[in-house]
Amino acid sequence: MGAFPYALVHYIGHVRLFSSLLLCSMALRMGIIGLPNVGKSTLFNALTQTRGAQASNFPFCTIDPNVGIVEVPDERLQKLTEIVHPAKVIPATVEFLDIAGLVKGAHKGEGLGNKFLASVRETNALCHIVRFFPGENITHVEGSVDPKRDRETIETELALADLQVIERRFEKTKNAAKGGDKTMLQELSVLEKFKAALDEGRPTASVELPKEEELVARELFLLTRKPLIYAANVSEDQMKTLSVEEARSQLGVADDAEVITICAKIEEDLQDLSDEEAAEYLGDLGVKSSGLDRLIHAAYHALGYRTYFTAGPKEVRAWTIRAGATAPQAAGVIHTDFEKGFIRADTIAYDDYIACGGEAGARDTGKMRSEGKSYVVKDGDVMLFKFNV
Repeated sequence: MGAFPYALVHYIGHVRLFSSLLLCSMALRMGIIGLPNVGKSTLFNALTQTRGAQASNFPFCTIDPNVGIVEVPDERLQKLTEIVHPAKVIPATVEFLDIAGLVKGAHKGEGLGNKFLASVRETNALCHIVRFFPGENITHVEGSVDPKRDRETIETELALADLQVIERRFEKTKNAAKGGDKTMLQELSVLEKFKAALDEGRPTASVELPKEEELVARELFLLTRKPLIYAANVSEDQMKTLSVEEARSQLGVADDAEVITICAKIEEDLQDLSDEEAAEYLGDLGVKSSGLDRLIHAAYHALGYRTYFTAGPKEVRAWTIRAGATAPQAAGVIHTDFEKGFIRADTIAYDDYIACGGEAGARDTGKMRSEGKSYVVKDGDVMLFKFNV
């Protein structure tokens, strides 16, 4: 196939009428973990119901996690829609896995732990739900509420599971590296660094690696190297009084750890309210957005993803890319041919697009830029791609 005429490329960049089978999408998978009875399933149900998610639910007693696709709340989509008036709007999404409660000894198979840990390995990042709310009517597996102890229980199991993976590979890799194989030497170096960190009580995420070793590390699928968010599941009273800083202190985590406070009961109540009623309810609590919205945004950014948009009469769509992605890589998310034959991208910053009232106004005022292969896409860019195949 030869070069596409500009009009067709412009049309495809806006509208994308290709079969969904040809469209590439980036899987964003967030695993919800924690001890039993900390509110994981309650929050998962609230996530999927309030966002109209497509969920495939399985009985809790099985080893399979519940799965739900949840929209990423983004006010920018609404503003783009008001300008473009498309036939449909497609937001970015995060896939949440509600993984059955881990228990002490999970790394040795306690509570079907090995099966549950396998589900955790399939995720890109983790949301650790920690119980803060009191209440004797909901049994705690340890008999009392202690956020720091509970956090450490789960993270110890993740670390021990990683240590098992490393120790199983260590001797085989060490012997293979004696022959001077570069790949095996790199893997041995990675294993030694990770083992040292775990022996010191640090997660493998604390280990900085050169680029070539980072590629080796990804193939290990280690649990403690995944981005981690803490969700403090609090009572309604605690929601009014417990700050994020206090929650972080009670968890015993670093000052830069990603922590949000969330109340399962409030999230359940919000499902029955209109948008106006929900806003008023949250205002009375002194918060601007629901805990679920904050969790979704935290998950999206913990995974290192950003959003760019395409906008046209058929659809306005949010596309997911990794932070630092170049214009050709962003084009490849729509279709691999877009990346292979990339020529350039007509790009408008989101704020300019809104201020100019759309593409035509941005072009007339010089706010539309022609970007090449080295351009790093900014969050919110509205883009058109030109390519040859």
